[in-house]
Amino acid sequence: MDLEFFEPAEAATLMRCSEGWLRDGAAAGRFPHACWGKGKIVFTSEHIAEIARLSEILPVSHPAPVAQGASKTSARLIGTRARNRLVS
Repeated sequence: MDLEFFEPAEAATLMRCSEGWLRDGAAAGRFPHACWGKGKIVFTSEHIAEIARLSEILPVSHPAPVAQGASKTSARLIGTRARNRLVS
C-alpha cells in the first residue's frame, strides 16, 4: 500500500495553502478527508490529489460573438430586397 497520511498542517504545506482553508473545506464537505478517533481530520495522498483536481480552473471556450443586429438564423441576407422579403 503506497498511501500516505497527512495532518492538515502537513497537507497545507504540501499544497501551499492555508491550514484553515483545508479544514474549512473538509468540515463543509467540499474536500475528501478521513477522520481518526474523536474527529481528527487526516488527508491521504489521494485526497490531496482530488482536492487539487476540484480546485482546478480550466479555460472555457467562448462562442464567437453575434454581430449586433444580425439574425440568429443561418441564412445570410444581403441588401434591402432580401430584408424586405424576410419581413413580408
